[in-house]
Amino acid sequence: MTEVTGPVAKRILVTGGTGLVGKAIEKVVADGEGQPDEEWIFVSSRDADLTNAAETKALFELHKPTHVIHLAAMVGGLFKNIRYNLDFWRRNIHINDNVLHSAYETGVQKVVSCLSTCIFPDKTTYPIDETMVHNGPPHSSNFGYSYAKRMIDVQNRGYFEQHGCRFTAVIPTNVFGPDDNFNIEDGHVLPGLIHKVYLAKQSSSTLTVWGTGKPRRQFIYSLDLARLFLWVLREYDEVEPIILSVGEEEEVSIKEAAEAIAEAMDFKGEILFDSTKADGQFKKTASNAKLRRYLPSFQFTPFRQAVKETCAWFSANYASARK
Repeated sequence: MTEVTGPVAKRILVTGGTGLVGKAIEKVVADGEGQPDEEWIFVSSRDADLTNAAETKALFELHKPTHVIHLAAMVGGLFKNIRYNLDFWRRNIHINDNVLHSAYETGVQKVVSCLSTCIFPDKTTYPIDETMVHNGPPHSSNFGYSYAKRMIDVQNRGYFEQHGCRFTAVIPTNVFGPDDNFNIEDGHVLPGLIHKVYLAKQSSSTLTVWGTGKPRRQFIYSLDLARLFLWVLREYDEVEPIILSVGEEEEVSIKEAAEAIAEAMDFKGEILFDSTKADGQFKKTASNAKLRRYLPSFQFTPFRQAVKETCAWFSANYASARK
């Protein structure tokens, strides 16, 4: 918990508080972005099994939050999603329903849940925006996770229409940063690449990147996302979700991302692309026009700087980060 210096107006419970985004929010709050009337409570799966309704309700009754940032989820990279679509669907549906219903039952004023751009339709026009979430099936590789996340938006609208609850959601693009899951087998693309480059440099071997390197992604630094989460919690009053992303012009290919990591880690070896491995969606370019209407002057950390900081963190924390 954070130390409160004044009277508490907000008790903010962060589920999934020890993950990538939770740690980033904790750091941003500790570094001065927190407010004197806020008490921050970061919880993880060690505190409660959120797939269990009774444990979830007990957690809410223990901490009595006024606000919730809901980050907890079963997550994984492309290949883990392909193998376990049913598990992704079931676990995330249970988690989300338990958190939102416990929030309603205990009188929480506001919940901000975290979605993902992978929830958008596979066949669509670009750039995608907040109005297009339910316009068609998501990509077949991660339909379980995607549909479970979409249902948060459905529930938010239901709680608002039936009970007047101010529950909303944000849709970040690909998040990366310190405290990420750097597991090569089931992590996301950027942290997986960071780990691969680190190992290739240590062994003076060729770097092999899965896929063609051509797919394009918008990456958002976790510390930037954390600052935007604080703004959404305090200022954003819509029930409709909002995309939190760098601009369309900041989209980079997987090849460019790999090269940025190689440069940050001073890797001089050869980079090969294994086109026998699946690429996943070619692109999912998202519009941040709605965010820019609210925050026209928000400054994102430049991609290469954020990659450099993340690589430095990974190298300094390799023993724990590589797991």
